[in-house]
Amino acid sequence: MAPKSPDSRNYVLISSDGHAGASIRDYKPYLAKEFHEDFEPWAASFHDPWAEYDKELADTDDVDLRIGVASASSPYNWESERRLENQDDQGIAAEVLYPNTVPPFYPSGAVTASAPRDAEEYRYHWAGVQAHNRWLVDFCAKAPDRRAGLAQVFLNDIDDAIAEVRWARKAGLRGVIIPSDHQSKLVNLYELRLDPFWKACCEEGMPVHRHSISVGPPETAETGPAAVAIGAYETHSMFQRGLSHLLLGGVFERFPDLQVVFAETGTAWVGPELRRLDGAAKVGTMKGHLGYSLYHRTVEMLSKAPSEYFARNVHIAPSLAVGKDMECRYEIGVDRIMWGADYPHHEGSYPHNKLAVRLLFNGIPEDEVRKMTSINAAKVYGLDLDKLQKIADRIGPTVEEVARPVVAGDLPAAAFSHTVSEAIHRLRPQAAA
Repeated sequence: MAPKSPDSRNYVLISSDGHAGASIRDYKPYLAKEFHEDFEPWAASFHDPWAEYDKELADTDDVDLRIGVASASSPYNWESERRLENQDDQGIAAEVLYPNTVPPFYPSGAVTASAPRDAEEYRYHWAGVQAHNRWLVDFCAKAPDRRAGLAQVFLNDIDDAIAEVRWARKAGLRGVIIPSDHQSKLVNLYELRLDPFWKACCEEGMPVHRHSISVGPPETAETGPAAVAIGAYETHSMFQRGLSHLLLGGVFERFPDLQVVFAETGTAWVGPELRRLDGAAKVGTMKGHLGYSLYHRTVEMLSKAPSEYFARNVHIAPSLAVGKDMECRYEIGVDRIMWGADYPHHEGSYPHNKLAVRLLFNGIPEDEVRKMTSINAAKVYGLDLDKLQKIADRIGPTVEEVARPVVAGDLPAAAFSHTVSEAIHRLRPQAAA
């Protein structure tokens, strides 16, 4: 049998990690009227404690490009035409949209705030995220083939969350994002009280998402600068908790159709974590082992190893990836990985996206690149690849372009992009040697 010819069409880049949101005042028309009176004093007095971070902008004079925790005020979040122009320039045909700005009554942007901590906070923050979700429907409608919006929900009130999932599905949104763990509020995903929520997501065909956030509070006189540093350092460990909750907690045993996406991460940590989880599950079958009494009652409810559930139910969106994250793709599963650009965050790949794609996918077989950059995401979010291919034919990178190795001379002098900055530190010394 003759070898299959490679697909000569441009790559369709679907970013599985983008961020969008309205400016503060533009949320008011989407806010329930009962909150309008409270909205005005909140909006007039609001100050984002993260707003001053990343003021140096060491690698660009683009004042609208900010690090994630300080990006809520960037017009890239809400200026639809400007955003499309930037996506075209970067070769991105479509993107999945997570929240980013400051919904009504939030203490800070969506990527730094914790889940509500009490009933009063929940009442106001829930009104705020509902306003965001309704704004997002309209924002996606401005480019319906190119935007897959995610409805934000909390898990404080399961009935509210379920109702929002069903509303979001009817409104055309493509998935749900649940709160990430934060030093101020942990959200344990193994709790049985959440089962009606998982069931509703399965019934509506809505994948569930967790996105990494800054897990600590902003700096105050009481905390000092350690709050920010420790929050940054603990981001990974807090984010990683959710995977063990779902895999060892039996969620995928009870809901085999549930699909969960972990976004803004790498992939290199997943393999070791799966081995640890498989090891813990095995201990639960070994009578006489010290850990048997701790694990066996949970493990007896599982019909698969944690890694087997992962291969069926979990996707990773590595928008802060470097070369080592692609090297372990077979361990993770090529069909489990969905590339992302993290626009408009400074640590993402903008404005170096085509370079970042070359850095990540150079030397990888074309069929695998297509899976990780478009096919996997199109399946998860129900995107029309035929329509997106027409856009990619105009803006997307060619197969030859992505296959061209990156040399030190291709790199910018500096970059905050996680992918590009890693290459600068790795390739420049090699070229100078």
